[in-house]
Amino acid sequence: MKNKNYISKAKNSANIQINELKKIKKVFNNSFVKAVDLISNCKGKIIFAGIGKSGLIARKISATFSSVGIPSFFCDPAQALHGDMGQIEKKDILIIFSYSGNTAELTKMLRYANRFGIKIIGVASKPDSILLKASDIKLILPKVKEADVTGMVPTTSTTMSLVLGDCLATTIMSQKRFSKEKFKVFHPGGNIGNSLLLAKDIMISGKKMPVINHKKNFKEALKTMNQKNLGILVLLKNKHIYGLVTDGDLRRELKNYSTNKKLSKFMTKNPLVVNENMPASKALAIMNEKKITSLLVVSDKHLNKSNKILKGIIHIHFLLQTGIK
Repeated sequence: MKNKNYISKAKNSANIQINELKKIKKVFNNSFVKAVDLISNCKGKIIFAGIGKSGLIARKISATFSSVGIPSFFCDPAQALHGDMGQIEKKDILIIFSYSGNTAELTKMLRYANRFGIKIIGVASKPDSILLKASDIKLILPKVKEADVTGMVPTTSTTMSLVLGDCLATTIMSQKRFSKEKFKVFHPGGNIGNSLLLAKDIMISGKKMPVINHKKNFKEALKTMNQKNLGILVLLKNKHIYGLVTDGDLRRELKNYSTNKKLSKFMTKNPLVVNENMPASKALAIMNEKKITSLLVVSDKHLNKSNKILKGIIHIHFLLQTGIK
């Protein structure tokens, strides 16, 4: 087979799935609404189950639910028969995926759930299947054409199940007003977590900040600079940012050292500030562009005011240590 035929075959497979997936809109009906309400009001865990390819899809959707703060785990129906059923409580919800709905391994799990009054959301393509007959809420998948040459290998059907599960997750996220800030709580590490960090998550604040009253003298400024070890000193006037002095400024003034010399004579007026909700990655970009090592952080409401109250300080080392790029 020539290489160009490989591409043609792949495009054909992709086109079949793309066209067939449009049928998913049929699932977004009153049963879907009931499923969203049931999951949103669940006081326990959302437990996903499935066998074979459907099991793999169920695992992925469970992981998505957990990643957005909805307690969830996958339960293998085959293993559940050997003691794992004890993980499922009456306040939980069981979501079971099976394209045919007649997988034999599901029978005992369904019987257990029905016996103890555990709510079941069944996802299958056959309304008269064992799964959907035992389910409290029935999400009926449309019949689709598989994308392989035999038309038998689970391809389009598994994609359909995955999309439905993701749509359940994203709808519930919207209903719960899930935000980037909440997502960050559940993803403190890794590239996703880092990309969501804000200036306020990285900055130092309070007594750690190198600040001094603008009326203090050179000697006191030098002492504070050395104690805080950030290479800068923020001058305050009535709690507002008055100016900025760097260690370079102080070194250059050493030859003209005078205990009475005013810091305002060599400070930077109107130093650059950023708001506390700026993405940390953007703060790093500003530092690189301006060739500076620190940024002053203020609240959103003070950003455009002349009298700005200092909330924190970001140093480039904090960003790099966190893995911000």
